[in-house]
Amino acid sequence: MKWVHFPLHPETPQEGRALTDLFSGRSPEQIEAQQAQMRGLMEQEGLPYGQRTHTYNSRLAQEIGAWADTQEGGEVMHDALYKAYFVETKNIGDPDVLLEIVEANGLSVEDARKVLEERTFKDVVDEDWQKSRQYGVTGVPTFVAARHGVVGAQPYETLEKFLESVGATERDAAE
Repeated sequence: MKWVHFPLHPETPQEGRALTDLFSGRSPEQIEAQQAQMRGLMEQEGLPYGQRTHTYNSRLAQEIGAWADTQEGGEVMHDALYKAYFVETKNIGDPDVLLEIVEANGLSVEDARKVLEERTFKDVVDEDWQKSRQYGVTGVPTFVAARHGVVGAQPYETLEKFLESVGATERDAAE
């Protein structure tokens, strides 16, 4: 599996945006119902989900995630960023928050600070955004195999059937 980054709301300012502003055409009750539906889906899959009130710009988090993929043990950052954003409702657009997450997960804060200051993984994320546009990705998560995709949080069985439909075969865990 390879993570490919996607610009869900790239216009979101670093300080974030209230969900009531993002979904200004919806009532607070509709937003809460949407959150409850998502929380239910997450719980069905055993995933925690917090009470979000804001959305945050994930661009810098994506750059840190791309960097982490090049570090030994860096794969932990994807789950850590998920937890920070969706469970703890932290602002993952804030460099200081990102550095705290890096430190808590045993990666080099010094190296991560350099990545953020010099934007050394900007081009990697730009390429991912371009690839997302080419594939017609409109939401996250999107699962792509053999040039076909499934959009949105899906039950395991749906993803399994999707992979079978495109001819994917099981691999050994050691591969």
